[in-house]
Amino acid sequence: MSQSPENKKGQVETTGHVWDGDLREYNNPLPRWWLWGFYGTIIFAIVYWILYPAWPYADTYTKGVATVSFQTPVLDKEGQPVKAADGTVEMHTKTEHWNSRALFYQEMQTSPSALAQQEWLAKVKDMSFEQIAANPDTLNFANSMGHALFGDHCAACHGTGGQGVLSMNPEASYPNLTDNAWIHGGDYTKIVQDMTNGIQGNMPAFGALFKGEKLTDLAQYVLSLSHQPGVNEEAANRGKASFATCAGCHGANGTGNQMIGAPNLTDKIWDFVDVTGAPTIEGKLKLVEGVIDHGLQHQMPKFSDRLTPEQIRLLAVYVRQLGGT
Repeated sequence: MSQSPENKKGQVETTGHVWDGDLREYNNPLPRWWLWGFYGTIIFAIVYWILYPAWPYADTYTKGVATVSFQTPVLDKEGQPVKAADGTVEMHTKTEHWNSRALFYQEMQTSPSALAQQEWLAKVKDMSFEQIAANPDTLNFANSMGHALFGDHCAACHGTGGQGVLSMNPEASYPNLTDNAWIHGGDYTKIVQDMTNGIQGNMPAFGALFKGEKLTDLAQYVLSLSHQPGVNEEAANRGKASFATCAGCHGANGTGNQMIGAPNLTDKIWDFVDVTGAPTIEGKLKLVEGVIDHGLQHQMPKFSDRLTPEQIRLLAVYVRQLGGT
């Protein structure tokens, strides 16, 4: 085959197409490395489509053949975790088609940090709360894990630092956990119990019983228990007789009763209404009168269905440390 002048050795070949007499189409082949790279991406895509979720069809998608195995709680008919005799949650191995959620669960259980955490959990499992708090290493572990658990499960209500939330609505307010004043009791066992089972707090409304001046006098007496400035002593003395209705829960001296979650009214700590922040005695009276008039209901959900007993114990250590004890 003879070469045309434009196809001489050393020159780029043309396809033979010519326009206007001198306009030719060159035949430049793609670099071999580029072609192999292109073919490689096609092979990679096919392998990926086979292994992992890829193509949508109808109302679902191809699942792929790759799988991920991880441990998950055994659930009863009501969807609640099944617990063994020692209180631990029964687990079984679950295998799913590969997905990022299942991979996350697997990494949370098998990564080096997860294995180290499991080792520490086994170490503190049989230790008493006092032993955990007395050992700097176990206390650091409890605070580290407790801090993470608190951020995930408690901070939305009690604040990121446990400082509590006071809102205009008493039932949307949440106690301060850093002041070491425990409404329901602050020993480790009680904290674990409250986290495990939740809390249902209720103060009945006394609006039908105390009205007008009688309600104001009672509020004056309640404020006098914590020596609030501006209290009308004469009105407070009149309100003392009405406080007998409240003494059944708060005690004759207003010091509270942790067994039923009745707050101490003498310590100047207000967890559901911002009496301390009210600038005037009239504002303080209005807040206290509102609680007496409408009552107060507060609740904390139980965490036994979302945290293991070991996690609850470590969270209890962390929460108690917030109060400085």
